[in-house]
Amino acid sequence: MGLSSAQIKRLRAEGHRLKLKPVVTIGQKGLSDNLHNEIDGALNHHELLKLRIPGLDKSEKRELSKLICDQHQAELIERIGNVIVIYRCNLEINRFASVAAI
Repeated sequence: MGLSSAQIKRLRAEGHRLKLKPVVTIGQKGLSDNLHNEIDGALNHHELLKLRIPGLDKSEKRELSKLICDQHQAELIERIGNVIVIYRCNLEINRFASVAAI
């Protein structure tokens, strides 16, 4: 997908403006098939998604967020503490068309 820094900045602002709550929480068992289905459905519906990840060290959180983004063809927008924000454009909904046009 390859978003520019300006697009990432706008999406980060949208996440704060919309006061997104984490839609998906990853438990201690990690990523399962059901969890991947839940993330995929949430990305299709919302496009911009907050996920709560378990309390791991920084490198494990980085690896987990990269794995999630790679598996779902999403872009990592922000990572703060135990929460990550990811984005995947849905051409049918396209809620953030103004952001993608930058």
